[in-house]
Amino acid sequence: MSRAGAAPSQTAERAAIVGSGLTALAAFATLRHGGLAHEEIVVFGTDADPTEQWSRQAAAIRQRQMRSESDGHLAPADFPGLALRAAWRRRSLRPLLETASRGYHPRVDDFLAHAAEVRARSGFDTSFRRRRIARIEAVDGGFVLDGDGPFAHVFLATGHPGRALPDELAGDPRVVHAYEPHDYASHVAIVGAGMAAAAEWQNALAAGSSVVSVRRREPVRQALNVPRPLFSRRGLAAYHRSPREQHAATLRRLSAPSFPPDERFDALIASAAAEGRFHVAAQLNGAEQVIAATGFRRGFRHDALLAGLVDRHELDVHDRWLVLAPDSTVPGLTDERRTLSVGGVAGQWAFPAADTIAGAKYAARRFLERVCRTR
Repeated sequence: MSRAGAAPSQTAERAAIVGSGLTALAAFATLRHGGLAHEEIVVFGTDADPTEQWSRQAAAIRQRQMRSESDGHLAPADFPGLALRAAWRRRSLRPLLETASRGYHPRVDDFLAHAAEVRARSGFDTSFRRRRIARIEAVDGGFVLDGDGPFAHVFLATGHPGRALPDELAGDPRVVHAYEPHDYASHVAIVGAGMAAAAEWQNALAAGSSVVSVRRREPVRQALNVPRPLFSRRGLAAYHRSPREQHAATLRRLSAPSFPPDERFDALIASAAAEGRFHVAAQLNGAEQVIAATGFRRGFRHDALLAGLVDRHELDVHDRWLVLAPDSTVPGLTDERRTLSVGGVAGQWAFPAADTIAGAKYAARRFLERVCRTR
């Protein structure tokens, strides 16, 4: 995937990626497409398969379609999108017609096949080292990762810092997290109101269960993780110009549970409610099973690597967010000779939808620009 004519650097392993999930794969593929040889990049992580964690979670909630659209792919170039790939593979115009009306959402199995293709073509496996990085130390001209390095450019893609479980559910033998493998009892309480909760309402009803939706606020109904303007240059520019507290207020507002509008879904829930099989409650009842569709822990403090980095180098933070420059770099540790970038959920200060594929590529492309600028 390297561009023709790009001469490799004489310095081995100029760039390091910390993490080995989907964000890491997007970053690696972007670097390779930008001209770096695989010998110039090292990927530190715990999973050799970048889809391992995500696919396990998707399987747990029986997810069959992506929330993202045609452009939610891992390839470094925007074209072709997943809809065109699907149309070509199936010999059908339907995916293209659906994407024209924003009705196309890739199937999970198609997305996983695409990820496997990007992994193979980019040579991801040749740069992967199975190792969890516990400490990042800034040094003159780069960064040392648990004694390895220094690396002039480091891209952090550490992912979500663990599953969230409300204190009141801890220790309750009825509780299973939505992202853990599980079946469904006859009477199920599902805590939460976001995408995973909505999927679990459908799954439990399909299994013949009666469902109590336990939630403290009503979900937002929107197509994507954040409003569409925040994926655009104009929307991002306005977000980046906003004062710090307004910046944080936007991120707090966007953390509200949401899932897409869907008439068939609404009809299913309405029918189950009419049958007495679906209820909404503010508190738990005596259900046989409690499914915690409560997502992930939030904030850099729950990530030991990021928390240690912040404390050692006294980095700028605001509430639970690591403060980043608009290009996803850490201002206090990035200069003309070195780069520390943050992708994935920890990069929300720069890109509100950082935990999407679009967010991963936003950070990765700006990381590539800095790496190439200093070659």
